[in-house]
Amino acid sequence: QVQLVESGGGLVQPGGSLRLSCAASGFTLDFYVITWFRQAPGKEREGVSCISASHGNTHYAEDVKGRFTISRDNAKNTVYLQMNNLKPEDTAVYYCAADSSYSSCYYYWGTGTKYGYWGQGTQVTVSS
Repeated sequence: QVQLVESGGGLVQPGGSLRLSCAASGFTLDFYVITWFRQAPGKEREGVSCISASHGNTHYAEDVKGRFTISRDNAKNTVYLQMNNLKPEDTAVYYCAADSSYSSCYYYWGTGTKYGYWGQGTQVTVSS
């Protein structure tokens, strides 16, 4: 079965950290661009971070730069999103998406290019 599964979400206090995982089954992530998106209640879905298939180049939304780090472990067929210094405004459902039409985030970040695979999402709540 081909799917992406996110995990690692939860409730954390402001200033805390979480690491989200996006694990693929049924296909190999090596040649896929992976983007993390999030959607807060009443807001549109937004891109958080992207990692290219080739060279591992990364992109980040302005409001997470310096706090979030995306990485990939091809041996584990998993992409991670390390989130530090979390803020209440980071509260959202986080989704990972994968696509292999292109190998670089350049063709995906902020372009509306469709992704072939989506995960089911994991809830992140930042609250005291």
